[in-house]
Amino acid sequence: MKISKSDVEKVAKLARLEITETEKEAFTQQLSGILTYVEKLNALKTAGVEPTATVPGQSNVFREDKARPSLPVEKAVANAPESADGFFVVPKIIEER
Repeated sequence: MKISKSDVEKVAKLARLEITETEKEAFTQQLSGILTYVEKLNALKTAGVEPTATVPGQSNVFREDKARPSLPVEKAVANAPESADGFFVVPKIIEER
């Protein structure tokens, strides 16, 4: 499936990204390549194939979840430009449309 340059421009606008002409060309080629590959995958016959969540034979590789002391609030906000009552204070940003 081919993606047009106007499709890339539309997606960039929706994502509020500023991209150069060179990037538009590159993204057009890359996205077209991705969608072409997905079309190949869709052509495969997968009827009756059970979905898998992990590679067979693997078990949980995560560490045990144990409660432990965390960083004290005073240390967490110590280097913040501004804090109040143990919270970071950030400037209010509202865009006018």
